[in-house]
Amino acid sequence: MAKLDENGLHKGSRTLLLVGVLFVSINLRPALSSIGPLIDMIRLDVGLSDTLLGLLTTLPLLAFGVVSTMTPLFTKRFGIGNTLLGALILLATGIIIRSAGSIFALYLGTILLGVAIAFGNVLIPALIKRNFPHKAGFVTSLYSGIMSLGAAFAAGLSVPLAIEMDLGWRGSLGVWALLAVFAIIIWIPNIKRIKRLPPNRSFKVAMKKLSGSVLVWKMAFYMGLQSAAFYVILAWLPAILIDRGFDASYAGWMLSLSQGTGIIGALFIPIWAGSRKDQRLVIVSLIVVELIALIGLLLPGMGMIELWVGLIGLVLGGTFGLALLLIVLRSNDAETAAELSGIVQSIGYFIAAAGPFIVGVIYDLTDMWNYALILLIVLTLIKLVMGLDVGKDRKV
Repeated sequence: MAKLDENGLHKGSRTLLLVGVLFVSINLRPALSSIGPLIDMIRLDVGLSDTLLGLLTTLPLLAFGVVSTMTPLFTKRFGIGNTLLGALILLATGIIIRSAGSIFALYLGTILLGVAIAFGNVLIPALIKRNFPHKAGFVTSLYSGIMSLGAAFAAGLSVPLAIEMDLGWRGSLGVWALLAVFAIIIWIPNIKRIKRLPPNRSFKVAMKKLSGSVLVWKMAFYMGLQSAAFYVILAWLPAILIDRGFDASYAGWMLSLSQGTGIIGALFIPIWAGSRKDQRLVIVSLIVVELIALIGLLLPGMGMIELWVGLIGLVLGGTFGLALLLIVLRSNDAETAAELSGIVQSIGYFIAAAGPFIVGVIYDLTDMWNYALILLIVLTLIKLVMGLDVGKDRKV
């Protein structure tokens, strides 16, 4: 008879569950990263202002902030497996509505898919804690790596799907619903593999305890500052490079480079961090590389743009995977992991949503990108202070 783990699963079932987790993971970014390359097409077609178009990127982040904290309410009632199934169905629905045609549908669909992705963001770390506690670093690296891969593929395929495949921007956005439907089919058999456990405490009690912990707030700021830097680079790196005299094509390739090296960071940093009891060395190493890369971009006379952009992508991808792993490592059980993941990501994404907006305001006021880069350097130093505490081997 095959040996069962603590969750009553044999090796084959664990492997199938891992496949299901990865299919959920690859759906958590294409709906977001596919919109940016199509913004000009959408503007020409529906005549929206840059401010309103910017909401298409900001609304999902705000949805992450609002919904993440409430996710444990659903898991305590329906369980992690059923909640993730509902999220995938909502994701497919949101993608279809967004590409339906009208301006109202564009924004309604964006909000719905943002809510759906928020559930996935919160619940995958909890699932890793429950079903893969002894391989948390490895599974987190797979999860964050495939999520980054999904983002990179969607960003790269959006324009070819719209123009070369003649789908238009609506068809290009809508095609990702097929990936979500495929994930639903893969996920349904996995629901029975996730054992339902009665909650140990109410949602209100959990939030009260977690919100009173200094460590939780430091984890939230670490996550938030990491995400803010990622979304600032995603939104403004091409504009920074074009302002320096590079052409738009080169600037676009540099953004792709940052996403590509981000996949490498997301794959390998959690494995390194997961092999250690204390993660402070990993955190300090990433901060040092990030500071070097930002200073390199700040001083255009140094050249080597490809190196600095590649390093920034590597670090931000790795820091994202590390932030997710810390949620798993600092939790005693899956219930705590879901609650901790909710509050940390909720606060973190509110911080992240402000990042690109603040940088845009700074540029409008100063007409210089160097001030924005200096802000990123300051935020990196604050992230170091937070990280030195959250990297210690202890539980929330």
